[in-house]
Amino acid sequence: MATTTLTTENFVQTIQENDIVLVDFWADWCGPCKMFAPVYDAESTKNPDIVFGKVDTEDQQELGAGMNISSIPTVMAFREGVMVFNQSGAMPPAMLSDLIKQIRELPMDKIHEEIAAQEAQ
Repeated sequence: MATTTLTTENFVQTIQENDIVLVDFWADWCGPCKMFAPVYDAESTKNPDIVFGKVDTEDQQELGAGMNISSIPTVMAFREGVMVFNQSGAMPPAMLSDLIKQIRELPMDKIHEEIAAQEAQ
């Protein structure tokens, strides 16, 4: 699957409607972003069941600010609507592949229970 352009109009809906969503916050002027892009695109091809979104922080400044993006590239991962990863900096291919493996193995029932318990307090 190719990457998906995310904007303020489709960001929340994309996260809510898909099991796993990875988001790459980037900008055209960012050298590390350009180096990371082929790594990210290659993983999207290897994992067609995952949505690989990209947010151009120049074009979507409000979205970047709303997600507290202060450095790019930043990769966020969402599983069942819950942010489970947030890190700035380009990743080598093995690290991104391992991250995806870890996200797939998360005990989401337990995570949802913990969130519900915190919200009930």
